[in-house]
This record gives sequence, C-alpha cells and structure tokens, in this order.
Amino acid sequence: MSGWLLPIVAVLLIGYGAVSARLQTSVVTEAMVFVVAGLLLGSWALDVIDVGPANTVVLLLAEVTLAVVLFTDAVRVKLPRLRHEAAVPLRLLGIGLPLTIVAGTLVGLLVFPDLNVWTAAALATILAPTDAALGLPVISNRKLPSRIRQGLNVESGLNDGVCVPLLIIFLTLAVAEEDAAHTGPVRILLEEIGFGAVGGVVAGVLGAWILRRAVARGWATPSWQQIVPVATAILAYTLAAALGGSGFIAAFVAGIAFGAVGKGDAESSTGFAEQSGQLLNALTFLMFGAVLLGPALGRLDWTVVAYAVLSLTVVRMVPVALGMIGMRMRLTTVAFLGWFGPRGLASIVFVLLVVDESSLAESVLLQTVVSVTVGLSVFAHGLSAYPLAHAYASWFAGQSKSHPTMTENTKVRGPRHRAERVGATDAGETS
Repeated sequence: MSGWLLPIVAVLLIGYGAVSARLQTSVVTEAMVFVVAGLLLGSWALDVIDVGPANTVVLLLAEVTLAVVLFTDAVRVKLPRLRHEAAVPLRLLGIGLPLTIVAGTLVGLLVFPDLNVWTAAALATILAPTDAALGLPVISNRKLPSRIRQGLNVESGLNDGVCVPLLIIFLTLAVAEEDAAHTGPVRILLEEIGFGAVGGVVAGVLGAWILRRAVARGWATPSWQQIVPVATAILAYTLAAALGGSGFIAAFVAGIAFGAVGKGDAESSTGFAEQSGQLLNALTFLMFGAVLLGPALGRLDWTVVAYAVLSLTVVRMVPVALGMIGMRMRLTTVAFLGWFGPRGLASIVFVLLVVDESSLAESVLLQTVVSVTVGLSVFAHGLSAYPLAHAYASWFAGQSKSHPTMTENTKVRGPRHRAERVGATDAGETS
C-alpha cells in the first residue's frame, strides 16, 4: 500500500493549500493538521508509511527544514532595533536557557529515577530549544510589543545551536566513554558556537553582496534571485559543519547578515525560501506524526505524560520568570514569554541524532518522551497562540493608553530616571 503514499500526501498538500488562508485566523495550525495526517498515515490507521527505515529520512528532512526556517526567520530580524531590544533574548538565552536545562534535569531525575544525571541532562537539553514557527500568530502579530516578538524569534533562532555542544557533552558523559571527563566541554562549546557564527557571517555576507551586485547590474533573473537565499542557507550550514561548528547557529546568523547587507534585495528575494520552508515544515511534521509520535503513543505511561506537561510549563516558565527579574515587566508579560516556548523541529532533530548516532541504552525512552512532548506542544501552543496573542495585544494596548510613557517596551535609565521608549511603543506601531 506504500505506493499510495505520494498521491495521498499530494492531495493533502493541495487540500491544505486551498484552505490555508481560512485556517490562519483559526486555532488550527499547519503543524496540527500534518501531525494528525501523519498519525493516520502511519500504523495507527492506513499504515501507508513504513516506520522501520524512515528515521533517517525524517532526520534529513528535519535538518534541512530547520536550517531554511532559521535562515528566513533571521532575515526578518531588524538589527538596528535588535540592538536596542537585546535584553530580552540575551536574558532568555543567558539565564533562561541554562536554568531550563537544570530544571529539566532535576525533573527528569525525579520522574525517571533510573536515569543517571547525564542522561537526564541530555533529555533536558533536547527539549530546551524552542520553535517560534509553532507560535507564528505570536511572532507575526505586529500589535504585540516589538521586543517581545523579536525576543522570542531570536531566542528560537539561537537556542538550538547553543544546545548542540551541550548535548554532545552530556551524551558523551552519559555513555561513559573512556576519558569522558577530559572531552574538553568548554572547547566543544566554543567551537560549535564560534565556527557556527563564522560560517554564518561568511555565507550571509557573501550571498547578500553577490545578490546586490547582480541585481544592480541586471545580471540575475528574478527566479534566480529567489534561489540565492536558499543556496546561502545551505552554504552557511555546510560551511559551519565542515569547520566543526553548529550548522543551526550558522543558518540563523547567516540570515541576520544576509538581511543586514542585502537590505531591500534580501527581503524581496526570500519568498521562495519561505515557501520552501513551509513545504518542508509540513512534510517534517507529517513524518513526525507517522514515524515518531504514533509509536510513542503506544508506549505511553503516566511518567512520560508528567514529564511532558512539566517540561512545557514549570521547566520553561520558572526559568524565564527568573531571567526577567529586573526588567520591570508586568506579570502578564512574563507569563506570556514563559508560555510561548513551543518545542518542535530542533527537538525532533536532536532526538533522532541520539537514536541514530549514540549507543545510549535509554534512547527509546528519550525518543518516547521527546515525541510526546513535541506532540503535546504542537496542540497546546497551536490552540493557544492565536487567542492568547490577540488577548495579550488587547491588554497591551490598554496598558499603553493608561500609561503612555511606561510600557513593556520602556526602559528607565540615567540619573534622572528618564523613561525612554525603545522600539515599537504603542500597540498600533508596526515593526
């Protein structure tokens, strides 16, 4: 029956495309549709997709998808504004992310007492990265404060790359390889981040510079102008990987560099890359539903559900709240930031890497926990993104009218405590 797979997927894509505009203003997201479709196409119903050999396909698909999505998201980051709004992503990455991994490790040891500390840390690290695409109504809603949207987007773009070296370190220690204590964790961390950033800057600047020169001289056709950003994302990922760095950090940094150097040409040329990312994202979640989530649901027990729920709530929200101390944010904003940390593509990639490339005895447990957590996140964050984004925007607009000189985008500095508005100030201002 596997010969029917491609026709069924094609019909599904056509059908979703036909109603995609209607679904944008509903609580039904792209990821939810394709995860459910994957479950039905897998062993749960039609059994069209053979689960056995599909892990490698899903891993490759997810890696390519994540690189393209990170690149296109980063192109939209406005560097001048980000310089003034760096506090939120810096605190999310510098305080929130490490505390999330620590909290996830402690919860893992509590819920799964048979795990050693390094395996629990590996599980926490796999589930630490966020996927802004699963909360698209949040980061794309221009009525929300700019620094909240930018902060969540930048956090999502960089945290998976930061987690790669940490995951390598924890896995090495978890499998108790010889001389595991002397693997040079600081060196690995610096290489992954440093070479990733270098690869991203080189690829992004080069791609944007060539595109601008070619467009100015009329050398590039419109269709090939759309292909250049995709090739730039691939160059960034592969160059960083060849240097020994994180391809995911490289893809995001390349997008920022590409947007900064290419300016208007960069934004107008990313249409094909964004569309490719959407298609790849849909296919990845379809395969995730069939190959990972379906089998994981068959191994479900209360400990897996407990960890998944805690991972999406306490493990994420408490560290974020601690990271925002001193930012003069209202509790509503802190809770909003804490809740919108969906788990998606990066976690899928990471757990497949663990299954395929490590000899960890608990790899099946990790795959089950991660799959259930991502599946729960797809629906919990998908169903809540649109209504909560609009509710928060309305609340923020009310606060802006009541306190026109002090909002969530206000920071106080200087001896006179002068309130300075930074970035998008009122709810109606666009980015």
